[in-house]
Amino acid sequence: MRTLFEPRLVNEPFGDPGLYVDFRDERRALLFDLGDITVLPPRKLIRLSHVFVSHTHMDHFSGFDHLLRVVLGRKAGIVLFGGPGFIAQVEHKLQAYSWNVVHRYEVELVLDVREIGADGCGQRARFSSRSRFAREPCAPFEPAGDVLHEEAMFRVRGRFVDHAMPCLAFAIEEKAQLKVAKDRLLALGMTTGAWLRELKQAVLADAPGHTAIRVQWRDRLGEHAVTRSVSELRDVVLDVVPGRRIGYVTDLCFTEPNVQTLAQLLHGVDQLYIESVFLDADEAHATRKNHLTARQAGLIARRIGARRVVPFHFSPRYEDRADALAAEVNAAWSGAAPPLQTGSG
Repeated sequence: MRTLFEPRLVNEPFGDPGLYVDFRDERRALLFDLGDITVLPPRKLIRLSHVFVSHTHMDHFSGFDHLLRVVLGRKAGIVLFGGPGFIAQVEHKLQAYSWNVVHRYEVELVLDVREIGADGCGQRARFSSRSRFAREPCAPFEPAGDVLHEEAMFRVRGRFVDHAMPCLAFAIEEKAQLKVAKDRLLALGMTTGAWLRELKQAVLADAPGHTAIRVQWRDRLGEHAVTRSVSELRDVVLDVVPGRRIGYVTDLCFTEPNVQTLAQLLHGVDQLYIESVFLDADEAHATRKNHLTARQAGLIARRIGARRVVPFHFSPRYEDRADALAAEVNAAWSGAAPPLQTGSG
């Protein structure tokens, strides 16, 4: 079954971290982390509706300026998410430039900036090109638990891990998809039509079972129309298929609290993008840097039950040993490597 989105790393594994999530059949995309994004052509940046920043180290946030330069005057708005202090950091970046003419641009750009505190509470601010990107108050941002953003077809969840600073790990989740059981539909004497879209939307929105659906179709005998309730049609016509779940994890220490947080956020994830910065022989250095070794990344993937693992964020010291990093990840994920003891945090 076709999936809703297509994720791919922004750069090769030795480049700045970042995940670009393109939507099938829609002119939009999501971006996770804002490091060096110059490899993305303007048309891809203009598709962005939401950007999620794990933390504001330079290799995760320096691309803000490039994004702003590309979308300014071309795009109406972007929503940005980040951790503690994020609104002020965006504001400081904007204040570094002179905006004496930007208010006259035909297309107004609005940055809707949302900050998640270490306690899980949210703040929100608005920056508009019409007001020269002066900070404006707006309605509060109130995350629903770890759900940072939710739409009818997908949600993005985030939880903090420890990188000697709060760092967000993300889950990008398709909601359950509804597949038409065409054999059962034909057994009812009906055919497909626009009414199926209405039924799917009603089911995904948890509409009451008595909600009426006008079923209209055409076959060789002519045009037909009947009214049925959602409850009469749902289980007969539709099969529920679990949506795909993607994990994006970068910059964290190998500690038991961090692993438990990831297990809660990403258990059974279909595809896990996870930093694998150092070889296991350099574990002590990884610990000093608050990063994972490739083996530790693989062990985390195994513990959370990830179905597929994509390692990234390799240290440049291994530029000619990318295969060794990938091999360590896969050995630990597959169970070929013995377990390691996590730190207490």
